[in-house]
Amino acid sequence: MFFLELFQQLPVKILTVALLIIITVYLIRKSIKLFFDKTSFLDEKREETLMHFTNQVTKVLGLVIFFIYVLSHFFKLEKLVTGSVVVAGALALIFQHIIRDYIMGLTYLFERQIHHGDYVIINGNRQGKIEEISMRHLKIRQYDGYLYTISYSSIMELQNGNRGRRRVNENLVLNYRQNPDDAFKVMEEVAQTCNEKYGEYLLKDEHGIPLESFKFNQITELNVDFRGHRYSLSGLVKEGDFVEASKKVRYELAMAAYKNDLMMAESLNTSH
Repeated sequence: MFFLELFQQLPVKILTVALLIIITVYLIRKSIKLFFDKTSFLDEKREETLMHFTNQVTKVLGLVIFFIYVLSHFFKLEKLVTGSVVVAGALALIFQHIIRDYIMGLTYLFERQIHHGDYVIINGNRQGKIEEISMRHLKIRQYDGYLYTISYSSIMELQNGNRGRRRVNENLVLNYRQNPDDAFKVMEEVAQTCNEKYGEYLLKDEHGIPLESFKFNQITELNVDFRGHRYSLSGLVKEGDFVEASKKVRYELAMAAYKNDLMMAESLNTSH
């Protein structure tokens, strides 16, 4: 009788339901993980992406069910549901950006545009490795170590490295007073140096021939921010070597600029 009366108390009921929800969420996640471990329908990255998304979904559903249960003890559920239709309409207008995040998140996931661990460039100025895929946003670890979070509705452009391959694309922005002929000669030498020293990073075909060697792409943009012109160098490398290859190419560009006294573009705010 004591335990029966104890379980009739509201705080105990709420704690019991909360515990049951936590256990249920854990079992669902564990079951899905075991399913992926025992099967090979999907590749590893796809499985990892779905697991991250499942964790987010089960967390949200668990919280929703818990709050509905708690509210049902203070309000009549029938009236709550009826009134919630009107409330839902109002909330949809207020939280339209959040709703759009969820819809776009589902689109990115089910169209397989992104996977956990992919290297991406977002809106042309943020790049790094995807560390978390939630229902509303992405988190990417940038090369400077910072963790960048962006909502799906804020993504105007997303570039994803092809599976197994990435294109290194590094550049120098040189002063507009720099002689292009001299710059061209230096950049061609850098491309040749990179092919000789870092050829192992290049993606190769079945005959061991690079699909795209390091090459100088000449001037890819004029008058960048009214400071100078952009001279670009690129090469197709293995995805796993992308970060290291980029570092090496940047080093060679910096060293070549130093040794050949190339005139780097300066900020408009530079004072002399």
